[in-house]
Amino acid sequence: MKHRTTLHAGRYLGFYEVNGWEFVSRQNASAVVVLIAVNDAQQLLLVEQFRPALQQSVIELPAGLVGDMDDPNEDILLAAQRELLEETGYFSEELEFLLSCPTSSGLTDEIISFIRARKLQRRGPGGGDASENITVHEIPVTEVDQWLSEHIRAGKPVDPKIYTALYWLEKQTP
Repeated sequence: MKHRTTLHAGRYLGFYEVNGWEFVSRQNASAVVVLIAVNDAQQLLLVEQFRPALQQSVIELPAGLVGDMDDPNEDILLAAQRELLEETGYFSEELEFLLSCPTSSGLTDEIISFIRARKLQRRGPGGGDASENITVHEIPVTEVDQWLSEHIRAGKPVDPKIYTALYWLEKQTP
């Protein structure tokens, strides 16, 4: 990377400039994982949580930061396992890396990794850690499109990464 000028450094985000281009970067994590998890009842696990930047709740895939638990070298699959259990209450016996891609290449250097979670076991209530209030939705895979459309019509923000998950679920063999 060319010379990076720090414009501002916060607790969790830094604001930088390279050759006149401003962008943000995470200060407290090495990566981000997003989970595509379907339980034995063939339900896609989605989460809903309040997002202060939007001032409303957003429907999303379970996701989280890698390396934010005082371990900058945390393994990406272990972080995925931790986040899935924390947010949904499910443990996965089989995690598969699918792809990594930018989240918003004009705004941030953040790269997310999609992880497929299989062989799920319910081990807890989910809902996030002490700083979160997450609602878990278990939606039959065959009804996800309709369920999402109803929520969008009602004005609920839906993270578009869910549609990437639906693509992978359609294209990949069980």
